[in-house]
Amino acid sequence: MTLLEAFSLAGGIGLFLYGMTVMSSGLKNACGDNLQVILEKATTNRVMAVLVGIATTVLIQSSAATDVMVIGFVNAEMMKLSQAIAVIMGANIGTTVTAQITAFNIAAYAPLLLFFGAVMYLFLKKSITKYIGEVILGFGMLFVGISIMKEAIAPLAKSEAFTHIISTLDNPVLAVLFGVAFTALLQSSSSSTVIFQTFAVQGILSYGTAVYLIIGAAIGSVTPNLLASLTTNRNGKRTAVLNLIFNIIRAGILLTLITLVPQILEMIQSLSPGDIGRQVANTHTIFAIIAVIIMLPFTNKLIWLVEKLIPVRPEESEQREDRSLKYMVNMRSMPSAMAISQTHLEVTRMGRIAAKNLRRAIECFFDYSPEKAESVRKREESINILNNSIAEEMLHLRAMELSSENVRRVSMMNIAITDMERLSDHAENIVEYVEELRSKKSSLSPTAEIELKQMAADTLEEVELALDIFETEDFSKLSKLEELEAKVDEQEGALVNNHVERFISENCEPLAGVVFTDIVTDLERCADNSVNIAYALKGPKPPGFYD
Repeated sequence: MTLLEAFSLAGGIGLFLYGMTVMSSGLKNACGDNLQVILEKATTNRVMAVLVGIATTVLIQSSAATDVMVIGFVNAEMMKLSQAIAVIMGANIGTTVTAQITAFNIAAYAPLLLFFGAVMYLFLKKSITKYIGEVILGFGMLFVGISIMKEAIAPLAKSEAFTHIISTLDNPVLAVLFGVAFTALLQSSSSSTVIFQTFAVQGILSYGTAVYLIIGAAIGSVTPNLLASLTTNRNGKRTAVLNLIFNIIRAGILLTLITLVPQILEMIQSLSPGDIGRQVANTHTIFAIIAVIIMLPFTNKLIWLVEKLIPVRPEESEQREDRSLKYMVNMRSMPSAMAISQTHLEVTRMGRIAAKNLRRAIECFFDYSPEKAESVRKREESINILNNSIAEEMLHLRAMELSSENVRRVSMMNIAITDMERLSDHAENIVEYVEELRSKKSSLSPTAEIELKQMAADTLEEVELALDIFETEDFSKLSKLEELEAKVDEQEGALVNNHVERFISENCEPLAGVVFTDIVTDLERCADNSVNIAYALKGPKPPGFYD
């Protein structure tokens, strides 16, 4: 191969890869946010999740992009690992469409695609038309790149040195490893498969060698996912490792199959005799489908394995428990009285979690650490999720035959969960206050800190007492609650007045003063929310209490 031919090969590969990028970008833009919506709505039905993975990858022509989006959703806790693995399996099938497209010999029409794509992209105003033009332009680049590669590698078939190098790939192990390394370098199994396909069409690779290269390519394709997972939480990392494990096991299954039943390859070749490009494409697709069919029933085992490799920490277990309904399960099969009782238990549990978050936030304010702040934010997310789940289940309660008293109880518990959720909102506010102080290198005066600690302790006592009253419906404790509420209200006024005096005497930093009054307000509102919770199941509150 001459230097000019080497440059042509490199240029052809570059144009092909860039065409893939342009085409993928155009498809993503044309679909807008619909792709993320489709992925986000992937249900716990594994078959549906596989179909979602196929559809998304076909639309954007990149399994890596689909997988990275999935990692993002798992990282954001919008998708579970059980959903993620099924979508990833579907992406492995969807990515084979590229090789199927390139198996068509339409290189002669590539210049026409380039022309129309460029006109649509450069001169038409409508966004969707420009995006479609971008897709057509990418297709044109892709096929022109393949044509340049074919012309550049044609002389290699006559090169003894290159033929010798390629002959080493007759060893299945070496071929698989080469496929892994080459795909990891390109970070795209679609791209590497099409390049292998082109070499096979030019007679440089045998069909048998191409088969092992394709198997290796699937493993190498997870490289972008592993890189993307470096900045994610542990579940994000589990998703990337899950993809790697799936593709390693997939390679083992396929190698075993074609070793024990070599007739599989003969059958695939017989589907398109004399057309090795189509044979390579069909092999890529059929292997992906076989792997998914075999492994889909064992997704729970794959998740179990990855959770052994990246163990679930205690705080993760707590978070999972906090975000799942514990008592409001199978409500529709219960008698209405039992359903109301279970709802009461679930709402009480949510209140305890919110109170725990408030206590943690106050601890964080007076003894800050990034870990405490993060735990408050995570628990706030958990409470929001649990709140929505409880509210949704409460809607089903209304379809039951309830007595007027039970209808009232459901309505009041629905209001109570709002007050409980607000406790956690205030907790998040408190964390933000201390982070603001630290970012500006400001701090409260010792006197202000002592005052706040006392008010915070009284507020927490009132919150816990309110939850006890809500849980036990022992309304004899309301007098004690009213004393605490009056005390917290009195503290609010006194602390604000004390702050004004310190500010006038210049014994208070301006930012610290703002934070001080803000947290006093948040604590007083937490006390008000507590009164609402305590009186929720009793009835109207006495005059003077806030809603």
